[in-house]
Amino acid sequence: MPASSGRRFKPNHRLRKADDFDAVFAFRRRLSSPHFQLSYRPNGGRSARLGLVVAKKHVVRAVARNRIKRICRESFRSFRESLPRCDIVLRLSSPLQRIDTAMLRSEIDALMARFSENVSRGSG
Repeated sequence: MPASSGRRFKPNHRLRKADDFDAVFAFRRRLSSPHFQLSYRPNGGRSARLGLVVAKKHVVRAVARNRIKRICRESFRSFRESLPRCDIVLRLSSPLQRIDTAMLRSEIDALMARFSENVSRGSG
C-alpha cells in the first residue's frame, strides 16, 4: 500500500552527502536506545531530514540491513510532521541477533518520540 502524499520519504527529507552526516555527528547531540543511537542537529530548513547508518559489522546480510532501514524510514515518516526541523542520523549501534520487526519499530518509535519531546522542550 503506497504512503499517502503527506507521508512519503521524498528526496528533500533525506540526508545524502557525507558533509551533512559529518555536520550532524560533529554537533554531538545524541539520544540512545538499546540498539540505536539518534544524533541530531538543527537544520533551519522546512522539515526534518533523515540519514541512516546500518554497518555490515552489526548486520552482515544486505537483506537484513535493508529491512532495518525500511523500518527506520517507516517510523520517520509517521513522526516527521511532529519532529523539530533537524537533521537526524539514526545509527544501529549494536549487533542484532534476530530482527523482530515489531520490537525494532517500537524501539525506534520510542526513540523518535523521546527526541521530539526533548528537543521541543529545549533540553536537547
